[in-house]
Amino acid sequence: MVKCSDHLSQTFAALADPGRRQIVTRLARGSASVSDLAAGRGVSLPAIMKHLAALERAGLVRSEKAGRVRRCRLTARPMRDASAWLDKYRALWDARLDRLAEHLRQTKGDAR
Repeated sequence: MVKCSDHLSQTFAALADPGRRQIVTRLARGSASVSDLAAGRGVSLPAIMKHLAALERAGLVRSEKAGRVRRCRLTARPMRDASAWLDKYRALWDARLDRLAEHLRQTKGDAR
């Protein structure tokens, strides 16, 4: 497992695993118990707990224990931070692709 020192790296490292992304997708619909998250996935409870630990270290998930049930929920800040970082690069690449499209239009016009 990759050790990450900054929050953005922890977020992307946690989201790199498809199983953890499935957990995030499920929790986006609302909180769930660990048992609910494991049900129907063909994944053991200890495996789900490891995924949840990685998501918690990244700050993406919070869990609380009430009696014998551990409930998990998403936290928004790490996703907002990742989205803001990606938005900067999305704008950069959109501008570059727009310039490329314009260049190709001009080149096609010059070829006639």
